[in-house]
Amino acid sequence: MLRQEQNDLLTQTDSGTPMGRLFRSYWLPALLASELPENECPPVRVKLLSERLLAWRDSQGRYSLIDEFCAHRGTSLWVGRNEEDGLRCPYHGWKYDWTGQCIDVPSEPAESGFCQKIKLKSYPLVKRGDVLWTYMGPPEQQPPLPEWEFCIVPPEQTYISKRLQECNWLQALEGGFDDAHASFLHSVVDPKTPRAGTRRFWIESRNSEVEAKLTDYGYLCGATHRLNDKENMIWTAHFVMPFHQLRASFVAGQIQDAMTEGHMWVPMDDENCMVYNWMYGFADGVISADKMAAIEQARGRGEQEQTADFRKIRNKDNDWLIDRRVQKHETYTGIEGINTQDHAITESMEPIVDRTQEHLGTTDRAVVIGRHLLIQAVHSLRQGKELIGLRPSFYKIRAIGKVIPADVHWLDVMKNELYPDGNADVRS
Repeated sequence: MLRQEQNDLLTQTDSGTPMGRLFRSYWLPALLASELPENECPPVRVKLLSERLLAWRDSQGRYSLIDEFCAHRGTSLWVGRNEEDGLRCPYHGWKYDWTGQCIDVPSEPAESGFCQKIKLKSYPLVKRGDVLWTYMGPPEQQPPLPEWEFCIVPPEQTYISKRLQECNWLQALEGGFDDAHASFLHSVVDPKTPRAGTRRFWIESRNSEVEAKLTDYGYLCGATHRLNDKENMIWTAHFVMPFHQLRASFVAGQIQDAMTEGHMWVPMDDENCMVYNWMYGFADGVISADKMAAIEQARGRGEQEQTADFRKIRNKDNDWLIDRRVQKHETYTGIEGINTQDHAITESMEPIVDRTQEHLGTTDRAVVIGRHLLIQAVHSLRQGKELIGLRPSFYKIRAIGKVIPADVHWLDVMKNELYPDGNADVRS
């Protein structure tokens, strides 16, 4: 368990907090590129680290992320008019360019230079893959651009979606690295009648052995599920500071040899986060549109499962549409969709879980190590030390699943596939 001050440290991310400073040291997903599809399209509200921002695209295609509110009287610029390389507030006509600089105040004489004194807070917004990324820290400390492999493979090999998760970012992330939960949360009551998508090793092995090995970006996690006396099923995942997960890909219960999936849990405020869900095929692995749609549906995050603002149709206000009959006879939750099940469990903990009341077990190693890494990073930032997870060397790491002989260690067998470019600093 954590002390209350440690729980507060890890869960509070606004601009005046240590964790808020830490997040502002990294590139963050701000929105999907598809949300700003063309020049002069309508602006989009963005909430990041408790800041209310506005993303828009000017007449020349330049992406902008600025304070949501007009500097005059505080009108939301979401109602603004996107026109001729600027965003104009409809209240009194104040106009801003893509850097947040005010370029026109119709009520003031042009020669007064009044508008030149007005500038909204702004952050860089760059497109990498299907994501628009921002950096909210000191400009002179901006890290290299995010060149993740899922961002740079051809468009037909990658897919990304996002979904609102109505709880603190950390409990959402920790749910993603909790391997032991799958044998119940995503499984079936009667192993003789598996549902579509249920993984065999979830049913056959409920006592997984979890190892987490420190790296120069976070940690590598390997979960061993014993299938029989001769074979183990290995599930791997990477934690890349401070909010990235890469994990082995399974579709319809089958290992996908040339695919890696992942999540990014990005705090909107202390009680909500936006989860970016991505998958990509490597080794020229094309993911067809039909397959992508099927995977999203199986995960419980298809387009028909969410509202226009990326909230689940099955949400905490309607108790995730839990079906008690299904729970009694078929599954442990009675909730449809793997990701919806994950969200329901973490949202049911209250917006910020009280970690002073926890009782952790041996399968929680990855959760414990992740917390220690985050706390250590806060101390490193205070002391002016280099943060882990900022170098681009890990952008091509992969996560895989594999059935291997029971008498060998998983890392000995899988290391070259996990680190195809040979850049691996893995410690015990």
